[in-house]
Amino acid sequence: MNIQEILTLRVKEAVNSIFKVDLESVEFQPTRKDFEGDITVVVFPMLKLVKGNPQVIGEQIGDYLAENVNEIKNFNVIKGFLNLVIDDSYYLNFFKEINSVENFGYVTPAPTEKAVMVEYSSPNTNKPLHLGHIRNNLLGYSVAEILKASGKKVYKTQIINDRGIHICKSMLAYQKFGKGEEPSGNLKGDKLVGNYYVEFDKAYKKEIEGLIQQGIDKKEAEKSAPLLLEAQQMLRKWESGDPDTVALWKKMNGWVYDGFNETYNNLGVNFDFLYYESDTYLLGKDVVADGLEKGIFFKKEDGSVWIDLTEEGLDEKIVLRADGTAVYMTQDIGTAIQRVKDHPDVDGMVYTVGNEQDYHFKVLFLILKKLGFSWAENLYHLSYGMVDLPSGKMKSREGTVVDADDLIVEMTLTAKEISEELGKLDDYSDTEKEDLYKIIGLGALKYFILKVDPKKRILFNPEESVDFQGNTGPFIQYTYARIQSILRKADLDTGTTLSSLNDYELHEKEKELIKQIQLFPEVIQNAAQSYSPALIANYTYDLVKEFNSFYQNVSILGADDEKQKIFRVQLSKTVGNVIASSFKLLGIQVPERM
Repeated sequence: MNIQEILTLRVKEAVNSIFKVDLESVEFQPTRKDFEGDITVVVFPMLKLVKGNPQVIGEQIGDYLAENVNEIKNFNVIKGFLNLVIDDSYYLNFFKEINSVENFGYVTPAPTEKAVMVEYSSPNTNKPLHLGHIRNNLLGYSVAEILKASGKKVYKTQIINDRGIHICKSMLAYQKFGKGEEPSGNLKGDKLVGNYYVEFDKAYKKEIEGLIQQGIDKKEAEKSAPLLLEAQQMLRKWESGDPDTVALWKKMNGWVYDGFNETYNNLGVNFDFLYYESDTYLLGKDVVADGLEKGIFFKKEDGSVWIDLTEEGLDEKIVLRADGTAVYMTQDIGTAIQRVKDHPDVDGMVYTVGNEQDYHFKVLFLILKKLGFSWAENLYHLSYGMVDLPSGKMKSREGTVVDADDLIVEMTLTAKEISEELGKLDDYSDTEKEDLYKIIGLGALKYFILKVDPKKRILFNPEESVDFQGNTGPFIQYTYARIQSILRKADLDTGTTLSSLNDYELHEKEKELIKQIQLFPEVIQNAAQSYSPALIANYTYDLVKEFNSFYQNVSILGADDEKQKIFRVQLSKTVGNVIASSFKLLGIQVPERM
């Protein structure tokens, strides 16, 4: 048990013993820096049950705890705040317990644990991944890793949007303007296909301009442009299984998948299962038919099928068009049900999708609940805001999208420039330098994005993110590398233990560092419950600040005696392990040297 759990039991025991009442809960907060103490019991909430002066009540509880609880060394009461001084032995025992624990803070899932399926990325196969996809991938991957560390069984998945009119636009442009071009070493397949999506848009706009000059209304021109009509015809051919159309579709999608996989590999994300819209777009129609019979859906005069969600504060939502074709909602209903059929241990899903789809997911989750699926109670939309660069918003059709691969390269180059300015890598080989630049650059990118609450919009500044000072990835990576340098210089025997430290007197900075380490398991659980990697990121920054304060205020390798040196080196090692563990949850590597 951590100190808060111990004190919750003992404070309740004290109140019951002294005042003969039972407390439901005990409120704690960190002791203010200007008072002596490690943790503070807030007395005021007790006044509903315990009548009297809060100062006196606090002193009575403090006396009881000091007399009956081994972990309490001393106490003071300031205006109804009971500040407790925890005995060094408690922190030393805790540290000895976790010092050799691998993956401290992580919980192993029970064999019977139900699974959570986390969906992220889910791109269209008509263009490469961009900056928005980067935030999506980093968030989804990190939340999946955090859920795993909290004790959940997790499946990572994506649904690849590999069909539809947007895909046909790229295919048609390639047929018309492609001249047999194929991906090469200088041009990834997803970029090649994306180029033709842009080519389609340019040619389509020229046709619209021409029609407008002929006196045709703009809206009519947009609908009747020959290129668009050809793309629609191509989609109909695909849906009917035309061999040539399907062959082109398979070839171009294959190029895109190869390109995506390269980007995912560079970004350091992965998936356990893949779903394709070409397999799922017809799903859900049978569920709608069944729901219609049960009165969950209703049919309008034109034959279209809807659900009425006005009682829940939403509106009416169409689930089947009058001609019997599905809408996105229909296939999302079907896909969710199919996933549970494929993986019967799934009891919840997390959808990592931008906040422009907030309403869509409210409706989807409500429909699945009305259809009676128990797992529908455990659906979560991991909604996130847009990412902007200082240069402005991204637009994919015009080809001005901020390409994910280009951004990764830019981050590596930015890390290289700043590292060279600092002149810290003179004894590195060229290969070691290049590997390190990528670790620093990607760490900067990931940390900058993940330290922000998912719901907030981000203005991403590459130079600011690769700062070696402040709340940045490189600052934390540098501290980790500093710790590894200390461990190499200390060169302690691997069998060195802390068993002889029973009478060790903690320096205040050592105690503060142990208190910060102690928070890690709780932070993981909180991050899992709130689906927020930002809690992990900012905890790690606080830990690193605490370590740097410790490093600046006490001597580690030049400690007064061997016992002190052993303890401080082991404490540094544990901090390094926690940094590595927390950064692993964010998908960020830590370098041994920097």
